[in-house]
Amino acid sequence: MTRAMLITHTHPEAASDEVADAVAATVEAARAASVGLISTPDELEKHGDAAAGIERVEDGERPDVCIVLGGDGSILYALRRFADTEVPVFGINYGTIGFLAAVEREQLAEGLQQAFRGDFVSMEMPALKVQLQVETPLALNDVSFNRRPDGRVAELSYAIGEEEVGSVRCDGLVAATPAGSTGYNLANAGPILAWGVKGYVVSFIAPHTLAARALVVAPDDALQVRNAAGREPVEISLDGEVAGELAPGDGLEIRFVESVSRLAQLPGSSFYHRIREKFGKLA
Repeated sequence: MTRAMLITHTHPEAASDEVADAVAATVEAARAASVGLISTPDELEKHGDAAAGIERVEDGERPDVCIVLGGDGSILYALRRFADTEVPVFGINYGTIGFLAAVEREQLAEGLQQAFRGDFVSMEMPALKVQLQVETPLALNDVSFNRRPDGRVAELSYAIGEEEVGSVRCDGLVAATPAGSTGYNLANAGPILAWGVKGYVVSFIAPHTLAARALVVAPDDALQVRNAAGREPVEISLDGEVAGELAPGDGLEIRFVESVSRLAQLPGSSFYHRIREKFGKLA
């Protein structure tokens, strides 16, 4: 490793003294490992003196690794930023759950050493690609369709290929990757897909029927989501960030794409152990 990029929590209010201390520790660890540390102007401004010694990233620069001090939202942001570049994203959990993180904040010093040594494995992460006019039309976690808070109940249908599978009055719909199946989809009582499963899951949000069930879709099958004519627009979000809206009578195609980003994990880490450890904390 010769160059590493640093990204911290995407919400400015989360840039606490604890994160500032972690930034300073990252600077020291990079110096000790003879690794050049880079970051964006926003990050440098956010952390002030704690970021002394970090260089400004050049346009289009691809580091050897991206270090994230934050939660799953920050890690997802980094995975989207470095989509199709093969830059691994090494997350250190400074959020709530940190399901995607390689290590916890209590392991900061050891985790940084492992990251700068390249002592990790890079997991290939799939994504969902959408037909939206946005800078990065990808979701590493999920694509969600949500009715407006002050709007009427939505009426959404979805088809796999040319075959309509369901049409339901609901609060929305979620299409989730295996990584995202433990998020919004899980709250919808949808199935958890283990990392490595090829495919994605579709589930309704608060369906107004007893018959709606989540469906696991094969990786080569395209999903068509349609908003019923005569209803109201629904918001479209990619990994929790609003990216557009689906007008009444319009549809949107979603496709599963393999090996889009690289998520760093420690050797020997287990998805099933992570499920028990992370979600056991919510009990």
